[in-house]
Amino acid sequence: MSNPGPPPDSVAFCADLVRSYDFPRYAATLFLPAAERRALLALYAFNVEIVRVRDQVSQPLPGEIRLQWWTDMLSGHAHGSAEGNPVAAELLRAIRDFDLPVEPLSLLAEEHQFDLYNDPMPTMAALEGYLAATSSALFGLAALVLGPPSEAVEHLARHAGLAQGIGQVIANLPRDAAHGQLFLPQQVMERHNCSMEDVFAGKETPNLHAVLEQLAAEARQHMTAASSLLAQVAPSVRPAFLPLSQAQADLKRLSRPGRNPFALQPPSRLRTLWTLWRASRSREFTK
Repeated sequence: MSNPGPPPDSVAFCADLVRSYDFPRYAATLFLPAAERRALLALYAFNVEIVRVRDQVSQPLPGEIRLQWWTDMLSGHAHGSAEGNPVAAELLRAIRDFDLPVEPLSLLAEEHQFDLYNDPMPTMAALEGYLAATSSALFGLAALVLGPPSEAVEHLARHAGLAQGIGQVIANLPRDAAHGQLFLPQQVMERHNCSMEDVFAGKETPNLHAVLEQLAAEARQHMTAASSLLAQVAPSVRPAFLPLSQAQADLKRLSRPGRNPFALQPPSRLRTLWTLWRASRSREFTK
């Protein structure tokens, strides 16, 4: 007799979690068949749980313990029943149903240990490594739910994650600076004579604008590469990359001349839905 799996309320729990904390990815799943949507919501809910650890602890050690629970669970050594955790139950189901590799999920959790400390991001290469193991890995896993692996999909996932992730670094600057944490690479800040003290003080300077423009230019390059690679992957896999359309809109908004980099300006949910719906019907995703 087959295992009936977790109760349906674990599905609703994951959907609510992603809708509350990662609306663009939640909205992107609305255009998928039920089984694939459930698996993607499990992946995205797992990501939300990992990303939120930083905001749920005041010291690094409890955060390390929480992240370790997830890596233990993925390796089959969880303390306590993983089935009792709705996100873990759904994630294990998605891994089983779609034969997903566990290693990228464990690495994603391990990479987010960086978030628990106020160490500066040293170089652009270090930031790209962090984003490859987090944002890019999530795109890659979502693509595996929708279709077979390929070299083109791997390259697309890498560029998509870097484009989206660098955009998020720019967007999250107000929140990160308020926490005394900086994901802007020190190497880039030094190049533009931008001081950490000014950033933490919320000072809007030409130097900071130069740093952010360099990052935005990097993100645009990865976005261009991702857009060109999209045509090389199977149409069935392309919906995994729908969040890119929102990332592109965000990047345009974040690059507006005269924008205050310390003003949090998230797009409305209605605009996000419109952006994703329009993208889902575009030739880029359907041809």
